[in-house]
Amino acid sequence: MKIWVVLPAYNEELGLPPLIQSLEEHLAETGREFKILIVNDGSRDGTGKLLDSYAAQNRVIAVHNEKNRGLAETIKRGLLEGAKLANDDDLILTMDADNTHPAGLALRMVRLIREGNDVVIASRYREGSHVRGLAIHRRMLSWFASILFRLMFPIPGVRDYTCGYRAYRVLALKKLINRYNQDIITERGFSCMVDILLRLRNEDLVFTEVPLVLRYDQKQGNSKMQIMRTIMDTLKLMLRRRIGQV
Repeated sequence: MKIWVVLPAYNEELGLPPLIQSLEEHLAETGREFKILIVNDGSRDGTGKLLDSYAAQNRVIAVHNEKNRGLAETIKRGLLEGAKLANDDDLILTMDADNTHPAGLALRMVRLIREGNDVVIASRYREGSHVRGLAIHRRMLSWFASILFRLMFPIPGVRDYTCGYRAYRVLALKKLINRYNQDIITERGFSCMVDILLRLRNEDLVFTEVPLVLRYDQKQGNSKMQIMRTIMDTLKLMLRRRIGQV
């Protein structure tokens, strides 16, 4: 089993160096081969040059969008590229590139995939989880979304539908690619993480979660999330899925 880390990155020249260093240190503990595939989403800072310098060190694969295409297109490109390079028994790990997701948690997520789970989610709603540095209104919105999704689209083992820190068995992703081709994600913005999870919900997969310590106080720079747009996109997604539209 080889580990593929997929990171969508937009203007992350400050957050990427400590994250890559931490990933390399922790993933080396697994004793397994790993690659870090980073999709630069038309960054305007030094992210592109930084990634090219890392790519020369062999561990990192740098992919560049010529212009800013948004999180949905960027994470989709990363997943499709990763699935193309990976074997069926490999795993793909996705996380934010701003160093707010602890790389050390990947060890537990990898182990849970090896134990038979198909999708492992780092959850803010499990015993032992902690959130630091995130505004109270953002926390309340995330909590409300979790309750709503659990009521409308229950998935055994899942409470956190929006967190992007996940581990996927590659074979599970390939099932989606075979069914939807390039349309494994059709939503825009941050609701894309819900989009792919609801598609995976229709497959015969085993889901589980691990508690997440979200360190938003370590974030460099401002959030790229547009709150109202994300709320509206998520509500529209709920409605379409509820009435059976793909």
